[in-house]
Parts: sequence; C-alpha cells; structure tokens
Amino acid sequence: MRLPFLFAAFCVVASCAPPAQVSKSQPQAEVGVGFGTGSFGLATGGGGGSSLARDFMDLTFAMESGRGLDVFSRFEGPVTVALTGSVPPTAPRDLGALIGRLRAEAGIDISPTNGAATITVEFAERSALRRLAPMAACFVVPNVSTLAEYRRARGSDAVDWAQVTRRTRAAIFIPSDTSPQEIRDCLHEELAQALGPLNDLYRLPDSVFNDDNFHSVLTSFDMTILRATYSPRLASGMTRAEVAARLPSLLGGTGMMGSQTPGAWVQAIETALGRKGAVNARLQSAERALTIARSEGWQDGRLAFSHFAVARLSAGSDPARALTEFDRAAAIYSRLPGGDIHLAHIDMQLAAMALAGGLSNEAMRLADRAIPVVQSHENAALLATLMLIKAEAMERLGDPNAAAALRLDSQGWARYGFGPDSVVKARMRDIAAVADRAANG
Repeated sequence: MRLPFLFAAFCVVASCAPPAQVSKSQPQAEVGVGFGTGSFGLATGGGGGSSLARDFMDLTFAMESGRGLDVFSRFEGPVTVALTGSVPPTAPRDLGALIGRLRAEAGIDISPTNGAATITVEFAERSALRRLAPMAACFVVPNVSTLAEYRRARGSDAVDWAQVTRRTRAAIFIPSDTSPQEIRDCLHEELAQALGPLNDLYRLPDSVFNDDNFHSVLTSFDMTILRATYSPRLASGMTRAEVAARLPSLLGGTGMMGSQTPGAWVQAIETALGRKGAVNARLQSAERALTIARSEGWQDGRLAFSHFAVARLSAGSDPARALTEFDRAAAIYSRLPGGDIHLAHIDMQLAAMALAGGLSNEAMRLADRAIPVVQSHENAALLATLMLIKAEAMERLGDPNAAAALRLDSQGWARYGFGPDSVVKARMRDIAAVADRAANG
C-alpha cells in the first residue's frame, strides 16, 4: 500500500535534482542529476531497438537545433586537452579518468596537456557563461581556445559547426561555481561532442546524447559511437552517403528502425520539465507530450519519459494518477537497455512519497532497491538523496543511531553531488521536513 502520500514530497525532493555552440542543457527541475568515473564494456548493438547505424547518422549529421550538417567532421591525428581558467580541484581527476576511458573504450588517441591544446576546457563564473548561452549548463564551440576569442568571433562563420569540415580546435566552457558532479557531467557530454556527435536524440535510452539527463557519464553505447567516429575507415569531409556506405562494416546489423521525434513533442516535454511556468501549464504540456507519444505509436523511452513527466506534475492534484503514471513509465523502462537508472529515479520519487505518507518500511525498501543501481551509474546527487530518505525512514522506525551513521556516510556523496556544505545541509533539512509532515499530519 502506497497511499496516502503528500505532494510536498515531490516539491522537496525535486528541488534536490537538479545557437552556434553545442550545449548541455540545464538540469531539468524534475529529474535528479547525475561521482568518480567507472569503466563499462563496449555495447554490441543500438539502443532501444533502433538501428545503430541510423543512430550514428542522426547523431552525426545534425545539430541539437535540428539543423543538418553536410559533411562528416572529426579531429585527425592525436588530440590533446587542457584545463584553463578557475579550474575546480576535482576537474583534473575527473578529466584524467574520462580520458582514460576514451582511450581504452573508444580507441581515441587523446591525452591531457598543460600547454596549447586541441581542445581547451575553460572554467568561468556561471553568470558570464549565461550571458552567452542562457539555457546551457555548459557548451562547446569550434575554432576557438578561449572565452575572449569566442566573444570576438561569436555570430561569425568561424564558430559555426555547420561550416566545419575538419576539426582543428575547440573550446568547452564550464561554470567554475557549481557542484563537482555538474562539472564532471559537463566534461563527459561536452568532450564527447567536441570529439564526435553534435546532436542529441530523445529516443536513445542508454546515452548521454539525450536531453532527458538520466545518464550523466558516457555509456557503452556512447563509446561505441565514438569508436566508430574515429575508425580509420572514415575521414573528415566525407558526405552523408559516403559515411552511410561504410557503417555496416563498422557497426554490424541494423535491427529495427527508430522513428523521428516531432518538434512538437520536444517542445512540449521541455516546457513540462523546465523551470518556468505554473504547474498547471506545465502539466498541460506534459499531457500534450503524452498524447503525441501515443499517437506516434512509440513504445520506447520517449513514451516512458512522457508518462514520467505527467507523473511528476500531476502529484499535487491527483497523486493516485501520479502513481499510475510512474508505474507505466517503469514498465517501459524495465524493457529498455540502460533502463535500470531510469527505474532508480522513479524509485527515489516513490520512496519520497512513501516517507511523506508515513510508510517508512516502504521508503527503505525502495531506497535499498535503487542504491546499488545508482552507485553503478555514478550519480552522487541521487545516491545521497536516497541515503538521506532511508536515514529519515530509519529515524521514524526507532533506530536513530543507524540513521545518524547513514547520514554521515552520505556526506561525501552529497558534497560531490550538491556542492557546498550549506547546500548539503539545506537538502538534509528538506528531506527531514518531508518525514516531519507525515509525523505531524
């Protein structure tokens, strides 16, 4: 039994989650954001039943805006990466681990350097970056090495990815005043896009090249795409037809073809899970996304994500429906490769609802089920949230010593995932308030 629950649980825990350039979108308000870096084996097929070859083509020959690209481009020869600006203390370690994975799993000749580099990662204050890219958490630009150089060239063909036929230089811009996890996530997505695909596809369930933000570090699917990008059988300047002709020998069988994603669905889902607008208006957008997903006949992550959005936004007015929509999303994600992390996000929401409803045993069960998955997917913010929910449940079940020990264990993950101690303490207070409402309700 999971009812009754309080909508406050959604509000509190949701707050925990966090043009020429290619950008990583701001973390959506309703999706937990994605600690160290792990190592995963190479994928052997495409994601979600779609054609791996088609995924490669759609990722490579278009940009996030939908603008098509005429030719294939990449770096030719060794790639070096340098960190500049106000470099956060965790960045060199995370970059080193990422470069190690790119060498081992994608076969890319890439290494760090302290001098002039092929790819420069510059750290600057978030406010300065938002003036250039208001909707981006971080972004990558071709043919420049510094923020000052980009400001001078902004709006010109020199920094237009569509004009690039061979990549020679690129700069990644990341806020220095954010959590270590967001910095790590930006390094993964933006370095991958500096090296390879410039597009994101919502249909991909097991990839960082998807603006749903469930995956925060490069997956085995992503490494497969990057390995193909740097195959000796491809070269900068090739046309779409030339690349397509070589893909079968690079990627193997094609499987089922995935459908295109209408712009109306993308707009609806991004409005629904953005940070602006009243809840009712955003719920209407989520309903539109779900209607489109059903009319398209999708049975993949886009349909699941539509159910997820409706669940998140209907809790205040119809918590019973929220539970139904979470269950529908979970049923789809359970069938998809990489869907275990999506299920863990849903378990976190349900655990918070259980805690708010006074069902401490259920909250602990859901947290225990999700925690191993979240650890394997390197999401410190989500892991800390689950640990804090479990600690509050322990407290309510009369085990304050175990609760205190678990809160202490969560601190390292929380600092990496959320940032300063002040933010961590605020998160702890928020989750405690959820349980307090159940006790006082």
